[in-house]
Amino acid sequence: MGAYWVVDVRRPGEEQRLDLHVADGRVTEVVDHQEARPGRVIDADGRWLIPGLFDGHVHATQYAIDRSRIGLVGVSSAAEAVEVVAAALDRPGQDGGARRAAARDGVPVVGARFRDGLWPDVPTTRLLDERFGDLPVIMVSGDLHCGWANRAGWSMLGITEPPEGVLREKLWMDALGRIPQPRSGSTDELLDTALREAAGRGLVGLRDFEFADNLSSWERRRAAGGIGIRVQAGIIAEYLAAGNARGLRTGDVLAGTDGLVTMGPLKVLIDGSLNTRTAYCHTPYPDGDHYGELVVDHDSLVAQMQLARQHGLEIAVHAIGDRANTIALDCFEETGIRGRIEHAQLVLPADLPRFAQLGVTASMQPWHAIDDWEIAGHYWGRTAAINFGFASLAAAGATIEFGSDAPVAPLDPWGWIAAAVDREPIIGRPWHAEEQVSVRQAIAWSALGRAEVRAGDPGDFALLDQDPYALSAKELTAIEVHATAVAGRWVHGPDAE
Repeated sequence: MGAYWVVDVRRPGEEQRLDLHVADGRVTEVVDHQEARPGRVIDADGRWLIPGLFDGHVHATQYAIDRSRIGLVGVSSAAEAVEVVAAALDRPGQDGGARRAAARDGVPVVGARFRDGLWPDVPTTRLLDERFGDLPVIMVSGDLHCGWANRAGWSMLGITEPPEGVLREKLWMDALGRIPQPRSGSTDELLDTALREAAGRGLVGLRDFEFADNLSSWERRRAAGGIGIRVQAGIIAEYLAAGNARGLRTGDVLAGTDGLVTMGPLKVLIDGSLNTRTAYCHTPYPDGDHYGELVVDHDSLVAQMQLARQHGLEIAVHAIGDRANTIALDCFEETGIRGRIEHAQLVLPADLPRFAQLGVTASMQPWHAIDDWEIAGHYWGRTAAINFGFASLAAAGATIEFGSDAPVAPLDPWGWIAAAVDREPIIGRPWHAEEQVSVRQAIAWSALGRAEVRAGDPGDFALLDQDPYALSAKELTAIEVHATAVAGRWVHGPDAE
């Protein structure tokens, strides 16, 4: 790793020039700039220094695989989704023909990231059957909580009695895991490419909530020499029961990973999602007398929290609807365990202060406010709860962390930072502007609470070509990252190893 100086840097919003010394993977000094420094010197030429950005919520394997699927972002009806997939199959050249040939050999055609919450028509098995016949076609929703297929696709997923339309939540999640996947080496190559792109956006680490044996996956990736970013590998109860945790506690380093891969939290999913209309809410959805779906009830969640405590694990609870958040907070209060609520998209005002009181981190994904604002207005318009309450939770003293939820949203920290700062330039109209936050807050919540680089910090930082504090939200999405370092090693930029 060695030691070196990065000279002539500025903190965002400041003109003062600084130098920082990096040694043994840490920042050891941050001092006033001077013309000469001993040893190896990297001249930042007045660029802006920020802490490295960390994605608090990723499904890494799904994100890698998603990059090879047919994109359905922005389609406005089931009929249009069908035509987009058909067009991809009919495309001249290798792409369409290869997909058809693979489908005949047992690899389904997969469309990804549809959002049907406001579609005027209904996605049905029959619609896909009529267009694609016995070619297996599977459609995966943008939130991963529902899916849709033709008969050949359902058969490939082991579903012998096909539903008329979409499958949701538990039945779909089980089916999702049975979609044939590329070999692990191919997936790892796709993911390594994606993470190198993310490092080019200032990303230094992520928390992986893939529903898989994440510890083995990340050990394999590090052994193969993939990009060296930090990973907190989450675990689910099924793998904990199978002994895959190996006695590791949250924060423990996995051997042979250069100190970059650590044990993450136990992940528990207790409700659904907004687009799938299964987020569990206090107020009924307007399209029927239902409140969403509670996947894990109060008593079961308490048991999971107690299990996490026994194993020395933090717990991360997926809760999107306001009623699910209330239940999660009740269970945190009952058990006394600390942890995280993943998403916290809809929260009652009375529950806001409980995050700080109970030591529960709100792990939020601001780009969901871009993807879901119209759906939220339609389905959650009558609720008294707060949508995407970044500012409200901050005012109540909560600890907040940002992330993407990739592949549900792009793995691009500057996209979610912009979405938290000002949504109007992105969606074309103001939406809950009272919940927007400053660029400084958004960067800190995207860097594990670090607003700026200081002596003693890990050597995880990025150099920017523009001052982010001086940019509009739209300009933030296109900000240029000159270089990124993780544990003192350059993973992006002219000095990348």
